Amino acid sequence: MKKTAVLALGGNAIIRAGQNGTIAEQFANTRDSLGGIVELISKGYQLSITHGNGPQVGNLLRQQEAGEKEGLAAMPLGVLNAATEGTMGYMIEQSLQNKLRHQGIDKQVITIVSQVVVDKNDPSMKNPTKYVGSTYYNAEQAEELKATLGWTLKEDSGKGYRRVVPSPMPIEIIPADTINELVHEGQIVIAVGGGGIPVYREDNGDLEGVDAVIDKDFASALLALNIKADLFVILTGVDKVSINFGKPDQQDLDVMTVDEAQKHYDDKQFPAGSMGPKIMAAIDFLKRGGSEVLITSIEKIVDAFEGKTGTRIVH
Repeated sequence: MKKTAVLALGGNAIIRAGQNGTIAEQFANTRDSLGGIVELISKGYQLSITHGNGPQVGNLLRQQEAGEKEGLAAMPLGVLNAATEGTMGYMIEQSLQNKLRHQGIDKQVITIVSQVVVDKNDPSMKNPTKYVGSTYYNAEQAEELKATLGWTLKEDSGKGYRRVVPSPMPIEIIPADTINELVHEGQIVIAVGGGGIPVYREDNGDLEGVDAVIDKDFASALLALNIKADLFVILTGVDKVSINFGKPDQQDLDVMTVDEAQKHYDDKQFPAGSMGPKIMAAIDFLKRGGSEVLITSIEKIVDAFEGKTGTRIVH
């Protein structure tokens, strides 16, 4: 019986630290990231791939700001999310298609630009906390942006003010049924990139976009539930999850139960800006009926699937 997995690939794997994020760099990084995924496909795994878009959408936001100075109308954040789903999906899709062809594997790779429904009354809508973009503003500039563009800005680490937007929880993926059918037919589907395009339903059922950022790992967990994945895989910058990270008594974890993961989270072992959302997405997936979560690095994905590394979170 074939096993189905959702692989959540971090956006930082495609624009790496210290790079400018040129298309040549992003394509090269994408190609370098996919070797292990091809090996999993060759072993018979049915896959859907998701990806982050933090660095990419941050660059687009800076381009919008530069364009506004030249009199060009800026695109809203929801549309930029859609743009990164398309561009990053294209890079992953083409790179994976080429690698599969070189290995003699006959599989279709399909990118689906996905809308993700959120609750327009989600608490984060009234209290946005998700930093977007990499531009810092002084207090005077922040007040001007609030007045002219309606942005919400908050001080960040004493460096200045940055734009913050809501980060609501995902409720529904459109089109989850189509993604499910394609994956179980054996096709490889790239979906909910960057958490998907945030939309909400009007009272009459119509969909409407909203300027927000959905956490990629929570959207990926929902996708894994929707396609009844046997395994939800979160690919990050470390081979294993650790407690007391970076301290002399650091302890790498091979296995955690849901309760252990929750306890470590409550004990502040997993910061909000790094491992915290991944652990909470894993807990959410398992508590809602998922079977198993694997957290590891993209470089060690094959070893992790074989049980040689990685951290597994189970019931």
